[in-house]
Amino acid sequence: MSPVLLGGGSGANARALPSGGLDIAYEAVDRHCAEGLGGQVAIRFLSKSGSHHDQTYQVLAEQTNRFANILAQLDIKPGDLVCSLLGRVPALYHAALGTLKYRAVFSALFSAFGPEPVQTRLSIGGAKVLITSPLLYARKVAPIRHELPSLQWVLLVGDSEIEELPEGTLNYSQLMSDASPMYQIAATRPDDAALLHFTSGTTGTPKGAIHVHEAVVMHQLTGKCALEWTFRRHKHGYKSEIASVRLPNACCRVHCYSKP
Repeated sequence: MSPVLLGGGSGANARALPSGGLDIAYEAVDRHCAEGLGGQVAIRFLSKSGSHHDQTYQVLAEQTNRFANILAQLDIKPGDLVCSLLGRVPALYHAALGTLKYRAVFSALFSAFGPEPVQTRLSIGGAKVLITSPLLYARKVAPIRHELPSLQWVLLVGDSEIEELPEGTLNYSQLMSDASPMYQIAATRPDDAALLHFTSGTTGTPKGAIHVHEAVVMHQLTGKCALEWTFRRHKHGYKSEIASVRLPNACCRVHCYSKP
C-alpha cells in the first residue's frame, strides 16, 4: 500500500518516508523538517506558573532520534513494547515518537494508576522498557518489580539531576545526552503495530487494543471532522487550528504547521 501524505503535500513538496511505507513519527515530525519547516514550533509546553517552552520540529526530530538510538543501544527489537508512566512532560513525547521511529510499540500508562493497574498492564503487554519518574517508580513500580519478569529496563526522568539511581534503573537524561541526534527510520509497513491502548478494566481484566501506523490517516480525519479543525493559509504554509475544544489539563487551542 502506498503511503498517504498528510497535510495536503503533493508534487515537488511531497516528502514520503525515504525508506518506504508509512510511519506515524515521520508524518508527525520529520516530514515537516524535510519540507523546510524545521524552524517552526512543533510543541508548546505550558507550566503551571504560566511560562512556556517551545520545541521546533528540528529539535523534536533530534530528541526523538536520540530516544530511538537509546532503544537500539538497549537491544530492543521492533515490535517490543515500551511504556511510559509520566505526566505531560517533554520526555513523554520524545519517548513516544522515538519509539514509533524505532518501530517498537508504545503504550502510555495513566500516571494516577496504583501499583496493581500498572503491574497488570505491563504484564499483559510484556513491556521491555518503562520510562517514568523517580517518585512514581518508588511508589508504583519498585514494590511490584519482582512480578515483572519481562521488564528489562527502567529509565528515570528527573526534573533535576538524579543523585542516586535506584538499583536496576538508568538515567534518562544521561542516556539522551550520550545518544546521537541522527537516526534513519527503517521501512515501516502501514499495518505495523504502533500503539497499545488498554480498556479501563472496570468490569474485568483490561484488554489491549493495537493501533497500527496507518491509523495516522484516521487521526487526521478525526481532527478535521470530530474536533472541528480548520485550515487557514499562513505565510509558512497552512495553520491547522482546533477551535472550541476543551481538553482536561491541556490548552484549548493547538497549532500545527504543514506545507500546502
